[in-house]
Amino acid sequence: MTVVTRFAPSPTGHLHIGGARTAAFCWLFARHFGGKFLLRIEDTDLERSRQEYTDSILASMIWLGLECEGEPLYQTKRFDVYNEYIDRLLASGNAYWCECSPEKVEAMREKARAEGGKPRYDGCCRQKGLGAGPGRVVRLAAPATGRVVFEDMVKGHVAFDVAELDDMVLRRSDGAPTYNLAVVVDDITMNVTHVMRGDDHVNNTPKQILLYEALDAAQPKFAHVPMILGPDRQKLSKRHGAKAVIEYEEDGLLPEALVNYLVRLGWSHGDQEIFTMEELVQFFDGTSLNSSAAAFDPEKLLWINAQHLRALSAEALLPRVKPFLERIEAPCADDALALRVIPLFQPRTSTLVELAEAMKGLLLPAAEVAYDAAAVAKSLTPEGREHVRVLKERFAGLASFDKDAVHHALHSYVEDNGLKFKAVAPALRVALLGSGGGPDLAEAMAAIGQEVSVARLEKALSL
Repeated sequence: MTVVTRFAPSPTGHLHIGGARTAAFCWLFARHFGGKFLLRIEDTDLERSRQEYTDSILASMIWLGLECEGEPLYQTKRFDVYNEYIDRLLASGNAYWCECSPEKVEAMREKARAEGGKPRYDGCCRQKGLGAGPGRVVRLAAPATGRVVFEDMVKGHVAFDVAELDDMVLRRSDGAPTYNLAVVVDDITMNVTHVMRGDDHVNNTPKQILLYEALDAAQPKFAHVPMILGPDRQKLSKRHGAKAVIEYEEDGLLPEALVNYLVRLGWSHGDQEIFTMEELVQFFDGTSLNSSAAAFDPEKLLWINAQHLRALSAEALLPRVKPFLERIEAPCADDALALRVIPLFQPRTSTLVELAEAMKGLLLPAAEVAYDAAAVAKSLTPEGREHVRVLKERFAGLASFDKDAVHHALHSYVEDNGLKFKAVAPALRVALLGSGGGPDLAEAMAAIGQEVSVARLEKALSL
């Protein structure tokens, strides 16, 4: 059997982290077993569905690395297929036409509530032998007694009493198929073997199983994963720091880090926290899925992103950080320089945004260096300027300008003059970088090179 999973978002908004985690589970499970991962766009809510959201969802999936086999399937293009299956149910006696108005159905439900029963349709049209007609719907002829039972990959044994259900509508009075009918027909025709989704869908599962049985079709395996909650154990929202996937991309997170974090919010492999995509594919076999809801932690997400960022080579990071450099008007004109600068800040930053901001100061030519007025006033005193002047001459005369040579020249000056390093370093740092703080001075100077280093010091002395 070829494993086939699917992800089925509705284009009524951008892809959020709950949906992204579900997509990651489905993609990893299919990849682990060498199967297929399919994408279905459930766009039948014509009032709320937007093409911009479809485009955003597709772009987010590609960015996350969760690309599907083939083209996405769109429900709005499949009404003929749904009607074919509804006609098959009518022909087999597993469905019937109903002429009850919404008001009449609601009255039935109110009556059942008043009598202490389940608010359900009472099946009054079931034996009328009605055909198609204005205002009529098609309903499933559900079993009157019995239980719907299935083994969930997360929840284990799940059972529903048929008395909890009713003869659900399959085709609305306007001819449109209902959600449960469309989902089942799609999963049958897409040959889906495993349905992995949020546990907010668990109440739909017995209804869908009844449809599989009525259509004499094989049922997929179900896995209903708990929702992601906020740290306060309430429904996750923006106030908890959660964002749409597209926002995480704009914030400079790495897609593999976001997938790593989301998968760990519902699955475990021993105590391991950091996974490459290859490791996730290797280990994610559908077991070890958590049955209790996990809490979203923005700080943990940033920590995981930092670990992934630090594990990348400068060569791998360069094309990723370039768009963020351009965004802050620090385009990278010299790739060789950027490759030398990246390692200086890689251990100190958590996102591509932070990395770009940190790199900017060393990528600028000497003429464009901006100086912090307060730092200049504090460190470039007459004494500080004299240290910078002498060091500039020493640095200009070095035959070699690697980190060790710069470090030796700087510390020799400090020792030869009986100074303390902290008496010299602040002035040199401000002259070189424009402000206090930053990477190791010798490493920074070696990265930008002798000519630029000396030019920066000359500019500082002219302030």
